[in-house]
Amino acid sequence: MEFEFSNVSFWEQKWLTSDLDFIVIGSGIVGLSAAYHLKKNHPKAKILVLDKGVLPFSASSKNAGFACFGSPSEIMDDLSNTPENEVWKTVEMRWKGLQALKNWLGEKEINLQTLGSWDLMENKTDTEEIWSKLKELNHALKSITGESNVYAEDKEASKRFGFENLDSAFKNKLEGQLDTSLLIQTAIKRVQDAGITILRGVEMKSFSSNRNEVILDTNYGELKSSNLVICTNGFTPDINTKTVVRPARAQVLITKEIPELKTIGTFHIDRGYYYFRNVGCRLLIGGGRNLDFKKEETTELFITPEIQNGIEEKLKRIILPKTAFEIEHRWAGIMGIGNKKEPIIKRLDARVCIGVRMGGMGVAIGTLVGQRLAEICE
Repeated sequence: MEFEFSNVSFWEQKWLTSDLDFIVIGSGIVGLSAAYHLKKNHPKAKILVLDKGVLPFSASSKNAGFACFGSPSEIMDDLSNTPENEVWKTVEMRWKGLQALKNWLGEKEINLQTLGSWDLMENKTDTEEIWSKLKELNHALKSITGESNVYAEDKEASKRFGFENLDSAFKNKLEGQLDTSLLIQTAIKRVQDAGITILRGVEMKSFSSNRNEVILDTNYGELKSSNLVICTNGFTPDINTKTVVRPARAQVLITKEIPELKTIGTFHIDRGYYYFRNVGCRLLIGGGRNLDFKKEETTELFITPEIQNGIEEKLKRIILPKTAFEIEHRWAGIMGIGNKKEPIIKRLDARVCIGVRMGGMGVAIGTLVGQRLAEICE
């Protein structure tokens, strides 16, 4: 039996599946950015974006909407187990990625608000550890951002926001939040306005390449293209790319509206393993995979009692200790991580490129990863 793509009409075939110059796998931030910048670099190219889900299947439409590049406790944790030059190279890429995102989509279009972020310290030891390295951290960040004193202690944070059971907090004046739904909608519009087609519900099962083309085996049959760009992040292990990426599930919940909510801004706890923010008068909080790293190394989009209970414990004990709240919605997304936090951007062969392993920072670095993929996929 011939492949199912042969059952489309002559017109559909001409429009969708014939004479393809680039197929991009994944319609998240990286895939959309790669497709857009490929079209910008090759205006006459015919580009097709494929995604196996009705929505971007990874984390791009499921994240918390943080415009961040690293809390002090997270960066210090990275410095304890990663060479210093690698840590700051990755932080710099996140910073440049956020600027690329703003330039591509526009701040108003994604409701980007630079309200600052706070890294919350649960004990005096953590506070003193940050203080011992604060000058060094700020010096490194000034060389990246051009701003002095990016991090500063905020001893009044608990009082201002109504937190309890904290020792102190450190503010990052350059971080903020955005609307994830607007980000994805705006990126899709940019891509479609550029004349690029997005097909959903099409899953690439495997691929092979030769001197002339790349051949994809999909759930709808065979597709051919001159080039293939893989942007599958946490789902990369499902494809035989020999690229070391592990999935990491991120569980999230959001409350119903809370009258007179004080928690306005973006916040991190426990080296970034917990994170929360306001969405209007609601509070969104996620994280907790450090409660069971191995179990959360999965592509299953389920929530689990252990992680959800851990998230709610932070809400009740630290964030909203004297405020009644109700949970409105819970969900999960899949990140791509590895032994390093630096993303993988490389050629697999003469016709196949890959950009994966966002390390939980896809909002920050996704646009730039897509740009760099477009540059190497010539």
